[in-house]
Amino acid sequence: MPWLSALACLLMPVDFLSDEQVARYRRFQPEVSVAELEQFFRLDARALAGKRRPATKLGWAVQWGTVRMLGTFLAEDPLDVPGVVLAFAAEQLDIDPACAIEYLTRPKTAYEHAWEIRDLLELSEFSKREQEVRDYLSARVWLTIEGPRALFDRAVVHMLREGILLPTGITTLTRLISEVRRIEHARLYRTLAERAGPELRARLADLTRWTCWIC
Repeated sequence: MPWLSALACLLMPVDFLSDEQVARYRRFQPEVSVAELEQFFRLDARALAGKRRPATKLGWAVQWGTVRMLGTFLAEDPLDVPGVVLAFAAEQLDIDPACAIEYLTRPKTAYEHAWEIRDLLELSEFSKREQEVRDYLSARVWLTIEGPRALFDRAVVHMLREGILLPTGITTLTRLISEVRRIEHARLYRTLAERAGPELRARLADLTRWTCWIC
């Protein structure tokens, strides 16, 4: 049915995100709430049992909370976090947050900790579970009327909850959302067309004649 492809062209392109959504993707915001600190940075003493040096404990704790909150590790500088985050972790450990600078003297330590935390939290790369995210989005598109921005937020929350690391490039996710919406909307239109009478089919054809230029 030629009108299906034309209707698919009406879907919003990949640059549908708000500035706020782009700004907070895999990044800390200037203000981290008490609720967020409690949810993501309240430490597990058992996981820290093998860490001895104060700086090692603090660096590990910050990385542990960071990936739980942001869905990513801060590879370039794992301690590039708001001051309240560092202070909250240090207070729990009863150590001076100023010792954090020592954590950066051996980059390999932070790298090893990141992999240790991956195993502990059973985190997965997006590429290995992309189909799972695709299936989740497909179900939401089919069952709800959520727009692409809402779907983006839903997808991020889903991945954080399910232990899926967010893809490095934000366009990886926006393109997936656009693709899933296009496929699922085409499936919806095809289902409607199969049940539609001649009059509705004619109206759909007329609609595509003046909208197809958008493609």
